[in-house]
Amino acid sequence: MTATVAAWILLLVTAAYACGGGVDYGAGFWDLTAGGTRRGRRPRDLIDHAMEPVWEVNNVWLIFVLVLMWTGFPVFFEAVFSAMWLPLALAAVGLVLRGAGFALRKPSRRLAQRRFFGAVFAVASLLTPFFLGAAVGGVASGRAAPGTPATAHVWASTTSVVAGLLAVAATAFLGAVFLTADAHRFDAPDMVVYFRRRAWCSLAVVAVLALIGLAETRDHTSYVYDRLTHGLGLLLVVLAAVAAAATAWLVAGRAAGWARFTSVAAVALVIAGWGAAQRPYLVPTSLTVQQAAGAPASLHWLLIVTGVAVVLVGPALVVLYRLDTRGLLEAQTDADVEGGARPSGES
Repeated sequence: MTATVAAWILLLVTAAYACGGGVDYGAGFWDLTAGGTRRGRRPRDLIDHAMEPVWEVNNVWLIFVLVLMWTGFPVFFEAVFSAMWLPLALAAVGLVLRGAGFALRKPSRRLAQRRFFGAVFAVASLLTPFFLGAAVGGVASGRAAPGTPATAHVWASTTSVVAGLLAVAATAFLGAVFLTADAHRFDAPDMVVYFRRRAWCSLAVVAVLALIGLAETRDHTSYVYDRLTHGLGLLLVVLAAVAAAATAWLVAGRAAGWARFTSVAAVALVIAGWGAAQRPYLVPTSLTVQQAAGAPASLHWLLIVTGVAVVLVGPALVVLYRLDTRGLLEAQTDADVEGGARPSGES
């Protein structure tokens, strides 16, 4: 029972990172495709303004995922990181480069430096979710069983490639929806139209890739396919489709702010459907939750620490996200930094 609860918490935190981090990756994707310096200035200014207050916060969820994996399910952690160390290492490098590129782009004074750091940020925002999605595809297709050698077959299969592309498309969808709402908040009607169209286009791509991924699952992981098309898994997928359709409708009007909630619900429900379809396995059909679980004492303490973290950190994160979506957080400007550096007696 304890292991099952820990597994559902792991799935919940994974969904939180996919949605929170996905918005930032999606913003980076639209930064990459915004065009040249002149053409892309407006969307990039909006992306910078929207991301700056909270972009570092979403990595909290990734750290939580890793702690839950290696503490609660050490066998699963070893199997995944042994079989798919290369895509996960590339994703980690992408995380570092993406953060460095975004942090260094704005303070850079030379145009060439701004372009370089901007390119690093944008390209890493594309590659990182792809490699993370490819790793997830390897797990969902059952290729990361314990003892599996680290070969390209594990993570470069058709299933993994489709999962990686689906991850990129889903982050682009989330990013476009949130940026549409931000454009409303910043009173930029041209950017509302700009990102609304991209939200619709990315949602269409997500739908196509989801159908392709379902077909791939039928051919290569019949266990997951059967449970995705029946029972709880099917219910969650249908609810995700309803949330996605609601997002497409909401983003077209003045209630684009509500579209943020439905877009997050759509992505989270898909991840929940995936988790429900894999029950009772962490790696279908070779490693169950109970087989992968750590010592009972470790699991009990893990749940206690998780509860403490929810009480201490959860409310702060809720307030932070709430303040950001209401436009009550603003990034520091150069003038703020220079003003803060003055001696107290200087006017």
